[in-house]
Amino acid sequence: MGKLFGTDGIRGVVNAGLDADLAYKVGLAAATVLAKGKKPGEKPLVTIGKDTRISGDLLKGSLIAGLCTAGADVLDLGTLPTPGVAWVTVDEGADAGIVISASHNPFEHNGIKIFNGQGFKLSDELEEKIEDIVLFGHNDVARKTGADIGKVSYVAPKASEDYIDHLESTIDSTLGGLRILVDCANGAASATAARLFDRFSKLRTDVINADPDGVNINEKCGSTHIDGLAAMVKAGGYDLGLAFDGDADRCLAVDELGNLIDGDQIMAACGLDLKAKGKLPGDTVVATVMSNLGLHLYTKENGMKLECTDVGDRNVLERMLEKGYAIGGEQSGHMIFLEYATTGDGQLTALQMLALLKESGKKASEVFGPCPRYPQVLVNIPVSDNDVKKSVMASPLLAQAIQREEAGLNGEGRVLVRPSGTEALMRVMVEAKTQELAQEVADRLADLIRGL
Repeated sequence: MGKLFGTDGIRGVVNAGLDADLAYKVGLAAATVLAKGKKPGEKPLVTIGKDTRISGDLLKGSLIAGLCTAGADVLDLGTLPTPGVAWVTVDEGADAGIVISASHNPFEHNGIKIFNGQGFKLSDELEEKIEDIVLFGHNDVARKTGADIGKVSYVAPKASEDYIDHLESTIDSTLGGLRILVDCANGAASATAARLFDRFSKLRTDVINADPDGVNINEKCGSTHIDGLAAMVKAGGYDLGLAFDGDADRCLAVDELGNLIDGDQIMAACGLDLKAKGKLPGDTVVATVMSNLGLHLYTKENGMKLECTDVGDRNVLERMLEKGYAIGGEQSGHMIFLEYATTGDGQLTALQMLALLKESGKKASEVFGPCPRYPQVLVNIPVSDNDVKKSVMASPLLAQAIQREEAGLNGEGRVLVRPSGTEALMRVMVEAKTQELAQEVADRLADLIRGL
């Protein structure tokens, strides 16, 4: 991680680490870096979109001011899911796209994520160049004058319609006969989900938590608070419940019985379907080290291979691009279907699930339930800064404790300790044959980390 950019862009509490001044400098730096590849007199073109947080307009205004000051033109996409911004960036032939969102985090947080002109997250090299200008060289940036100043075009309605057209085109099914309940997390999906699912006239859709007010994003709803959706799906006799996060780049689901369908189970079912259709290169699914032991067992039993990367959908994507794989994702619901998208896309994932469910003629529990889920415990331990994260990870006492706990699990579980890439947290994940055992191991390791 750099000084500003974490594993998923720049994150922070607005006006307590991430403020208008920083956003202006990021816009200024991004435009300056992008302009270096342009011909003299040619302006970079940057798209910009946001989720529904109250701070989104504040940061967007400052980013646009910085971009235009350094001579970039801007396409303002309004409120649009993160993958929508990535897709429009490519569709419009822009040089970059910027998303203002903190994904699943509480409303007081926000973030700045930048895509390149191909819709992929920026390389480490480009992020470092932007960081250098923001931290050390923003006063030396050439501020344009006259006709060289950038201008803003407001294209929100057309951009979102074009994105919905694209999503609709990814499946060949009416989805007729299915009845679904969709939780938009009071986030970016509130602007698109109902319109998308209405395209399928024979699909019966009810939508909840699609009334954002700037502060209710992710509040007891969406993919991070799925119990309410599960209860409503079971009580209402729905075939499937779908839950997005704040920027709609992830999707989790619940089956007709109200049971959680996580990212591992989505990957398992969709990967097996692609394999049966001869569309799974290398018979391989890409996941991360956080994926459940159940996915490892399921892929092996069904003739598939599983490759695991470090945590983060950018790491999953890099492996997919490197080896030409078609599907990958995270247990948390970030799913990448590389044939249709360059990043995780919750609504795209939802459509692929629905098409598979309709084609199978089975219940959701029968399609997505066969991939087992070992009991898993995740404990988050607050830390003060990145230096503490580094010292914890370098501790010989921690290394010895992890080795001791893994030996005690005797091959029937896993231990993973890692620093969060987006928050001031250390994370301890333990899988075991029983919930009680997993909790005991996780608590012991968490107590050790607190004492380091």
